[in-house]
Amino acid sequence: MFEFLKRNQKPEPIFETLGIDLHNHMIPMVDDGSESAEMTVGCIRTMWECGFRKMYITPHFSFPRYPNREDDIVQRFNEIKKTLVENGVEMEMLGIGGEYQIDDGFAPRMENPHFLTVGADNYLLVELSLHQLRMGFEQVIENLLMKDQQVILAHPERYLYLSSTPTRFETLKNQGVLFQCNILSLAGFYGHEAQSRAVKMIENGWVDFLATDLHNYMYADALRAATHNRTVQKILGKYKFMNKELEIKHRNKI
Repeated sequence: MFEFLKRNQKPEPIFETLGIDLHNHMIPMVDDGSESAEMTVGCIRTMWECGFRKMYITPHFSFPRYPNREDDIVQRFNEIKKTLVENGVEMEMLGIGGEYQIDDGFAPRMENPHFLTVGADNYLLVELSLHQLRMGFEQVIENLLMKDQQVILAHPERYLYLSSTPTRFETLKNQGVLFQCNILSLAGFYGHEAQSRAVKMIENGWVDFLATDLHNYMYADALRAATHNRTVQKILGKYKFMNKELEIKHRNKI
């Protein structure tokens, strides 16, 4: 039952086709992700073994649970970059972004936006509550799009309270929202329903990015095992994703 937790299973570097991870929680002690610099080093080494060569880090920005400040996160990111170099980690750190939850603290951010983004100034990773519908979130996303923010919705397959009928998701796609599914959803880490939804969204052509959403050693163990998962292998072999375009945007930004 818990085969995905076997840490000594040798991974295959199958995520070289993606190249870049755009969603993970590897800044230590700022959210529910990495608990130490040592954990960050270990998890990123696992990502390298699984084929990722470049990455952004995207800590949570949510109110009131994780009231992170952008300036503090940037400073912590620079510190962890030094730690990775000191420990011989080869991963190229492309930059620091954020996973911004559309919650009660989001509206004030809209008044004076200084979001941390991935790839380019307008690639903004947002998430919804995993537990309940927030009324009016569609209008918030529309407002972001009107401000020339390119919205990437994190793990839409995990919002199980949203109807599984395609109408709401089609509306978001028609608005221009990009979808990012979690690799571990495809491997069944979050349960059968999230797995089924992720596969269907990809088959519908709605998913633009795949990412790890890596938090800790347990997620790293699951990522190792996912390199041997038939569903994950099939998806990577059949569909194309935009991950590597984030480096193009990054280079243009520089």
